[in-house]
Amino acid sequence: MEKLIPVINKLQDVFNTVGRESIQLPQIAVVGTQSTGKSSVLENLVGRDFLPRGAGIVTRRPLVLQLVHINAEDSESQWGWGKFLHTAERKFFDFAEIRDEIASETEKVAGANRGISSDPIRLRIFSPHVLNLTLIDLPGITRVPVGDQPEDIEKRIREMIEQYISNPKCIILAVHAANTDLATSEALKLAREIDPEGKRTLAVCTKLDIMDEGTDAVDLLTGKIIPVKLGIIGVVNRSQQDIIDCKSIEEALRDEEVFLRQHYPVLAGRNGSKYLAQTLNRLLMQHIRDTLPVLRHEISSKLSIYESQLQELGEPIKEKGPALLQVLTKFASNYCHKIEGTSRDIETHQLSGGARICYIFHHIFSETLGTIAPLEGLQRSDILHAISNAMGPRPALFVSEMAFELLVKRQIRLLLQPSLQCVELVYEELQRIIQYCLSHIREFQRFPTLREQMNTVVMGLLRERLPLTNQMVENLIRIELAYINTNHPDFVGGTRAAYEAYMVAQTVKVGGSGVVEPHATGSKTGLQVDVPSAQPGFQRNLSSLSGPQGKGWLSSMLSGRTTKTSESGSSTDAAAPVVEGLNDLSMDRIDLRYLADTQPGAAINRQQFDCELIEKLIRSYFVIVRQSIQDSVPKAVMHCLVNFVKDDLQHRLVSELYRIESYDALMDESEEIFTRRREIGEMVKALQKAAEILSEIRDLQFESKYVGFSDYEY
Repeated sequence: MEKLIPVINKLQDVFNTVGRESIQLPQIAVVGTQSTGKSSVLENLVGRDFLPRGAGIVTRRPLVLQLVHINAEDSESQWGWGKFLHTAERKFFDFAEIRDEIASETEKVAGANRGISSDPIRLRIFSPHVLNLTLIDLPGITRVPVGDQPEDIEKRIREMIEQYISNPKCIILAVHAANTDLATSEALKLAREIDPEGKRTLAVCTKLDIMDEGTDAVDLLTGKIIPVKLGIIGVVNRSQQDIIDCKSIEEALRDEEVFLRQHYPVLAGRNGSKYLAQTLNRLLMQHIRDTLPVLRHEISSKLSIYESQLQELGEPIKEKGPALLQVLTKFASNYCHKIEGTSRDIETHQLSGGARICYIFHHIFSETLGTIAPLEGLQRSDILHAISNAMGPRPALFVSEMAFELLVKRQIRLLLQPSLQCVELVYEELQRIIQYCLSHIREFQRFPTLREQMNTVVMGLLRERLPLTNQMVENLIRIELAYINTNHPDFVGGTRAAYEAYMVAQTVKVGGSGVVEPHATGSKTGLQVDVPSAQPGFQRNLSSLSGPQGKGWLSSMLSGRTTKTSESGSSTDAAAPVVEGLNDLSMDRIDLRYLADTQPGAAINRQQFDCELIEKLIRSYFVIVRQSIQDSVPKAVMHCLVNFVKDDLQHRLVSELYRIESYDALMDESEEIFTRRREIGEMVKALQKAAEILSEIRDLQFESKYVGFSDYEY
């Protein structure tokens, strides 16, 4: 049983060497308001006067005090000695020097004018007159700031206290002065907030000897006023006059014992500084035993975590050349896998890599092209002006091919901007892939210079390919503009366009009351006219004339010349009317020369016919080009940008970065990584040492119980 507290002290020493306590250890925290006698309680437990004294707030830094019981024959002095963590192996045999060292260290960190600090002072006292204990003396709760103390001094002290007592392995020693109302105790109030069930709270009632005459602390000590589960223990401290008179702790303890026997004979055996030390010793050992399984598990789990982190940081690089080549190859491989979709790190919250590029091609780009109408931005006045300007000074009998080509090229140019935007979106995704690979390869966290240079080289390769890809896409549009292929099998052409345009013109002429009515299908730009089913001859000639070949397709269509195929397979030109074979559809109803100028409104009908014909042809040809661009632009982007960068990436990285003179600079670790590896390495060693210390404890079996009010016998 007595081994438990020294084991915890060893653990504290182990974790102190790494500068932080990653494991919360069992300990006792002394909490109280200013001038309630906390320091006197600790001195009574030690048996020596070793703490700074003075008015106002004196304890301005937490003092972690480890009391270690040693045999008298092993002690180098009668009262033992003290050792500070910050003074290494130096032993303080004069306890006055210990007091001066505490004051000096406090001023060094917290300042000389009442400032506070949460940085603890760690002191170990070896003595044959103490019981094994680990206590933390915390600054007293105060309300009014003085000196250099901030305005929110009360809040800061409370936060500091809560930081320690929130540890579920910490026993709260709440100190309260007997000459004040227990119901107003700030220490008990704070302890109850953190430990509402009271399983970890023990109260100490000081200054029993200065209570008002005619009063006593019997009800207070027996828990009748405010019950405390672990009990309330009364003590008598030295007064300020006793300290001035240099009254020794031994004499003070004897006077305390006499006072308790005289004023509280029934409760004397359950109170006093000696009984408090024994109770704290038993409570702490019981608490250690109860928390030992949790402590073992916590140390084991944290050791596993830190070992994993240390493994991720890797060992210091010795052969920098092969290591550099390995990193370059790994980056290029990860980049390619991300594009091809074979990466092990598959994102589940968003599209990325090759999947994102596919989405850009087949959704964003195609949908954007689909929103561009064939006649977008084209007014009837634009068409009429184009037709008139193409005629020159003389009125023409037929619609000019030049007007059609001029207008359809204008519409084809609308496809350029969405195509360039598609290139830009793919370029941005390739940039994101670079940043993703740089952030997910742990070597780049170790070597910031390599990361920076790698990013520069790859981004330079992308920027180098971007203008070439844009030029390729622009060339695709220029190719479409270079030659208007009216012989395309999907182009409407021939009498079909002329007939539909004529029907629209006739509908305008009859005011919507004639037999033939045009109707819109689909979008507002797509106008389609039903061909009367009673005209089989027209249907027959429509199929043969819808694909005119040779030069001057509009003139050929309207002059009545078409192409026929002989039985031998050769093509021959035959002179025939455009409406040849349309015997059932009277020539009077479709005069392609607009019925001369004798008809009323002939000029208006002719303009209507011309516009409808040009619009119909533009729609048909624009859709063909749009489909071609929708198919060719993704291919051009993949060839010029995506695949080129993927195939050339490793070669570019090796040629730019894999140089002997660059090894040291590129493979130089950051200071942060170097420091972190050292800290984690120290923590791993500390946890391994802690696991070894805990393994020394073997199935301790002992009987112990908390000291509560039920233990008192009156």
